[in-house]
Amino acid sequence: MTMSTVLDGLKLAAALRERLARRVAALARPPGLAIILVGENPASKVYVRNKIRACTEAGVHSELITLPETAGAAELHALIAGLNARSEIDGILVQLPLPQGLPAQALIEAVAPDKDVDGLHSHNLGALFAGRPQVLPCTAAAVMHLLEATGVSLRGRHAVVVGQSNVIGKPAAILLLQAGATVTVCNSKTPDLGAMTRQADILVAAAGRAGLIGADMVRPGAIVIDVGINRNAEGRLCGDVDFAQVAPKCAFITPVPGGVGPMTVAMVVANTVAAAERYLQGRTPG
Repeated sequence: MTMSTVLDGLKLAAALRERLARRVAALARPPGLAIILVGENPASKVYVRNKIRACTEAGVHSELITLPETAGAAELHALIAGLNARSEIDGILVQLPLPQGLPAQALIEAVAPDKDVDGLHSHNLGALFAGRPQVLPCTAAAVMHLLEATGVSLRGRHAVVVGQSNVIGKPAAILLLQAGATVTVCNSKTPDLGAMTRQADILVAAAGRAGLIGADMVRPGAIVIDVGINRNAEGRLCGDVDFAQVAPKCAFITPVPGGVGPMTVAMVVANTVAAAERYLQGRTPG
């Protein structure tokens, strides 16, 4: 039986913020991040609070703009246009999910691509697909940072990604391909999902279903990155992976909470710092 190493996202994120703080100290002004929060989603409020705290620790200026649930698309477009025009704002983040009826993708597209620190603008996703990544989607970047922390080369490894969203699954699969892995993309409806996941040297679970991946679906010695954030029957946070059952079989595994989540927040800050560096040095991405 393999004794797994738990990848501590909190510790790795803190180390990244320290490195970012040194880069910020070298700039002519602090990088600026504007966060737009619409409505009263409790989970979104927690995520936003974590992002603001991470910005503060790295020396990044953050502005939180809160709008009521009743805010309309025209109001949001005008707000984003104003932020695009502000030279001291390097990053703009529209906190998802938005209240029902608001056009999430259209609002993401309204953000200037070089200020899209979530990496979800079609310009940035297209550049990633074309092999010229500019601003990486934060969760997919977090997955790669955690894999890098294992010290294991991805070249020639078989990676299985469970989940195919534009936010996580697809970008993670592309980054794994670009790192030299052989990649299979599945979803929660893939017939005999376990037959696929048992082949994985690297398993990225991002389907959004609590406990989807059990011990019988993981090969001994695999690296398991659990992106899922769910609530179990007791109301506790849990991932897509049954951690207690799977961990003893793995070489490395991320916990939920404390794994991918803190690294994703750190990547928002990293993208903001990089955007400020580009602006202050007179460069554009690409």
